[in-house]
Amino acid sequence: MKVACLVSGGKDSIYACYVAMQYGWEVTHLITIHPQHLSWMYHKENISLVPLIAESMGIPLLVKESGAEKEKELDDAKELIARAQVEGIVSGAVASEYQRTRIEKICHELGVKSFTPLWHKRQETILFDMLDAHFEVIITAVAASGLDEQWLGRTIDEGCIEELLNLKDRYHINVAGEGGEYETIVIDCPLYRKRIAVERAHTTWDGNRGSYEIEEAALVEK
Repeated sequence: MKVACLVSGGKDSIYACYVAMQYGWEVTHLITIHPQHLSWMYHKENISLVPLIAESMGIPLLVKESGAEKEKELDDAKELIARAQVEGIVSGAVASEYQRTRIEKICHELGVKSFTPLWHKRQETILFDMLDAHFEVIITAVAASGLDEQWLGRTIDEGCIEELLNLKDRYHINVAGEGGEYETIVIDCPLYRKRIAVERAHTTWDGNRGSYEIEEAALVEK
């Protein structure tokens, strides 16, 4: 089956693409929407790194800027999915009904199938599975109780997951960050021919929300 993957560079979208390839599907395109500001649908932090990811994976990238106007922003994804001319679309939705149902709506209108291989899986299981698959993921934004400035730029490892589980018990956060608690970027995984090296970055913090903004990055040999 020929599919395209909706990717933001974050862990869930890249891992969903990885799972699709494990199924034996042919990923012909990556699709990225670049919102001009915070969006109901699309990831914004460090979205400019997606072209590096596509280059590392050796897969053509379709990208479009979006005004991120609620509901109307769906037309941006619909345009790129139509251009990809595939049988199915793969996305990394884990628990967001808002995102999943709107992607399904677009796919239904275009006559293609929607696949969400991570849907409703145990959140900690997804994270541990990523580690087992040798995903290197860093946290690029936080916006939840218990997640302070020290989490920005942190690599997700077993210790990090255990801390997230403790925070879930205390603050009822979503361990996978599906509620916007945190955002990520995948800097290495089995799909990458070269890893992403962060050369320059800075953090911003306003007391409730912070981000790790990557200013310069390059592909380097593994």
